[in-house]
Amino acid sequence: MVHVMDTTRVAKVTGPGSANDTGERFGVLGTDLGIMWDGGDGRVFVLFGDTYGEGWCGNGAGPGTADWRRNVLAFSTDRDLADGLTLDGVVERPGGGACQVIPSGRAREITVIPNGGIAVDGRHYVHYMSVRRWGPPGTWRTNHAGIAVSADGGRTWEKPRAARWPNRWRHDNRFQIGAFTRSGEHVYLFGTTNGRRGDAYLARVLPSGLLRRSAYEYWDGTGWAGSERAAAPVFEGPVGEMSVAYHRHLGCWLLMHLDEHRKGIVLRSAPRLTGPWTWGEVVVSGREHPAVYGGFLHPWSLDGPDLYYLVSQWGPYNVFLTRSTLAPDAATAERPPE
Repeated sequence: MVHVMDTTRVAKVTGPGSANDTGERFGVLGTDLGIMWDGGDGRVFVLFGDTYGEGWCGNGAGPGTADWRRNVLAFSTDRDLADGLTLDGVVERPGGGACQVIPSGRAREITVIPNGGIAVDGRHYVHYMSVRRWGPPGTWRTNHAGIAVSADGGRTWEKPRAARWPNRWRHDNRFQIGAFTRSGEHVYLFGTTNGRRGDAYLARVLPSGLLRRSAYEYWDGTGWAGSERAAAPVFEGPVGEMSVAYHRHLGCWLLMHLDEHRKGIVLRSAPRLTGPWTWGEVVVSGREHPAVYGGFLHPWSLDGPDLYYLVSQWGPYNVFLTRSTLAPDAATAERPPE
């Protein structure tokens, strides 16, 4: 349904050498992800993952003594993305600099990583994962995933226990990484297992039930079921971090995710959230940008042919604004015969 005409790395958003000068302004020398959602107040919220300041190693994450914050939240009102993404400010700590917003620190919890965000009726919701142990590249084990909520514009966050998906002994819960979107009366949550090896699954919930796992319904391949065990893949993996939105210019849904088999960030399209999803195209290749990951859509770039999104690279462990020019083309986006 969608063909990628070309892709351009526009500008560095964070870290040394970025126009935002995040090291000096916010104490952010190294960070990743950059999950974006429309805050509903004229701002885009931009939520980063593990973040480091003074003493940062200069390439990759760590050390933990380098002013480590598990996540930090910035804001942007920039609508002209052709020359980069301007960050207007952050949620600050006393004395200045970006503070950690979503709490972390429970036993056997290395960090809390954000996965996706959405604003609904004046409140902000973030799907996050509680990481128990890192494994080889592309693998890790979570304690659980959950939804954090803020009622004060992102300054403070709560993590209600009723909004958690435990990752028990099989470590295969299907909603440990998640991405939100909204369509009609429901909020939809795409999910996959911990790590970057699983298939993609889909759940939905009415806004009133966002913070109650028991209120979610799961796509079983033909309809919606109340049991999470009934969830069937909406497309096959391997699926890493995800971002999903409706593209008004092309009239279809877009989903971006890391695909480790194809060694890059992939863009898929579908007429409905339940599919069928195209095989998609690699928009950012790991061969050109080694150890690339993420891929988070800018919510204000869905009305024209130029699609903007944020990607991360492990080295230099910072975030870049990227642009892909899209055109409708059903044939080239379909999966080739095997």
